[in-house]
Amino acid sequence: MQTFRPVQLILIWMLCVMWNVQSVADTKPIEWRMSSAFPGSALQLGTLGREIARNITDISDNRLKVAFIEPNVIERPFRLFDAVSKDKLEAAWATPSYWFQKDPAFALFSSVPFGPDPLEFTAWMSYGGGAALRDELYEPHGLISIVCGAMAPEAGGWFRREIRQIEDFRGLKMRAFCLGAQVLQKLGMNPQLIAHDKLHTALQDGSLDAAEFSMPAIDTNLRFDQVGQLYYYFPGWHQQTTLFELLISQSAWLALPRAQQAQVRTACAANLARGIAQGEALQARAILDIRERGTEIRKFPPQVLNGLEKAWLEVAAELSAKSKNFARIWAAQTRFREEYRVWRELGYLR
Repeated sequence: MQTFRPVQLILIWMLCVMWNVQSVADTKPIEWRMSSAFPGSALQLGTLGREIARNITDISDNRLKVAFIEPNVIERPFRLFDAVSKDKLEAAWATPSYWFQKDPAFALFSSVPFGPDPLEFTAWMSYGGGAALRDELYEPHGLISIVCGAMAPEAGGWFRREIRQIEDFRGLKMRAFCLGAQVLQKLGMNPQLIAHDKLHTALQDGSLDAAEFSMPAIDTNLRFDQVGQLYYYFPGWHQQTTLFELLISQSAWLALPRAQQAQVRTACAANLARGIAQGEALQARAILDIRERGTEIRKFPPQVLNGLEKAWLEVAAELSAKSKNFARIWAAQTRFREEYRVWRELGYLR
């Protein structure tokens, strides 16, 4: 039997180490193209997307490089779902409401009229069965969706005239989106989806009577208060929070080692916490600035909010009749919220 001298053993060990080092060096990093539905410069809407791309790259030590791609460079925002599903892109940064036309059920994982705030929403997603329902909805499309960010409540909108009763919505032309737009349409309003960079002009020339876009810290950057005399209404009944998703091709996800999958989930959890904290911190100063510039800030009267909520429940029933997925997920979300209400009403000061 052949025996090895110590010098030979050392040489063999050194060769093995060199081979392993070379193997690691030869392993090319995985590269993902993550197309965004929002401009990278847009506060939270886009900046949280830039953050997640950078943080995944950093936490993986450049073994998973995620490139943030601006809207329309590869695909238009409302087509990102199909682009990722068909492996044209590895990932996208968006919000599930954008896929409303495919199935209204997707919107229930983004923002819900009179719906949960960020804490309640993420509690349902993580521990109340929401994540499993979401996975069932995305899986047939070959997609993975991970909650990866959140925003504070939106404002109720900018109006050219006062809203004193529910009938005051009738006939108004208003920029509105997704489930909130469905509610306003039921009340006789004419909802329109207009790009943010055209809203200022549309309000100024009378093409729009009202507009809702986002939370105060974003609205103030659009300078709606410079249009003229507008009423800025609260609360944002239609969007008490907005959840963002990292939308991933199933094939791209399964190609990742388990360690890198864990890194992506960890980075998204940190991005979610960052979004909630940042969103809460920015709103008060924004509202004070808007008020100082002369805008009249109002709250919707209770009877108006009651009428809006009644209309929303009618819309939810209609969507449940059209979509089995919506019916199933809406029922599950409602059950969780009814139970959670016990804790919210006892545990928190109001």
